Amino acid sequence: MTTAAPAQPRRFGGVPAAVAFAIAGAWALAIAAQATGSAGALHHDALFEHRRSLWLGLALSLLAWQAMTAAMMLPSSLPLIRLFAQASASQPRPQAAMAGFLGGYALVWTGFGAVAFLMDAGVHATIQSTPWLHAHEWVLGGGVLALAGAFQFSSLKEACLRQCRHPGAFLLRHYARGARGGFRVGARHGAFCVGCCWALMLVMFAVGVANLIWMALLTALMVHEKTRPLGARAVPVTGVALLAAASIMLLYSAYAERMLP
Repeated sequence: MTTAAPAQPRRFGGVPAAVAFAIAGAWALAIAAQATGSAGALHHDALFEHRRSLWLGLALSLLAWQAMTAAMMLPSSLPLIRLFAQASASQPRPQAAMAGFLGGYALVWTGFGAVAFLMDAGVHATIQSTPWLHAHEWVLGGGVLALAGAFQFSSLKEACLRQCRHPGAFLLRHYARGARGGFRVGARHGAFCVGCCWALMLVMFAVGVANLIWMALLTALMVHEKTRPLGARAVPVTGVALLAAASIMLLYSAYAERMLP
């Protein structure tokens, strides 16, 4: 008796259809939010200003964060996703293995989003209770840009980027079969992904989680850093650009404040 071959998921260019639809759907949601003017309601400032409970704000923020992760981070992980799809194609349940992989990846980024939101809530509480910070909120935005710029030169950034730039070597070392194995591989990759991109993603907290221009710029940057042969050269250039932007923002804001009557 011949054993039936496992059903293969539909793919686009080697990418599972579910992943391609998730990326396209996330960008469609971001564009719709921007076009309808509802994107501002998901900005952290708006969540806090409307005096929603912390947990309701966290839930709303994580909903937006899921879409932003799909739109911005999945494209930079496509080389590994393609290889994992090929490696798991001969398994009895390749869809379950891919679901496990994506679940592990999403869980790590969701955890980061939750921690970042709670830290941001703490920062806002500190600003509200500190008169000087409340009068100089622009320090926060400039500080986030400076942090993201400085992190571009860190050894942690480079170590995590090395793991992401060589998906074949990563998969040879960490591949495991089944949904549980896929979950572990996805979570491990997600951890390295967070390790090299967390500071850039924090920029979205400062500019708004559905800001299309920043989303597009940062997505293109992270894809280039993680997947292109010359991506390593872009890392310090981006660091200098972010530090320069932080300096300009802080100096201009301080100057404009002094010029006010």
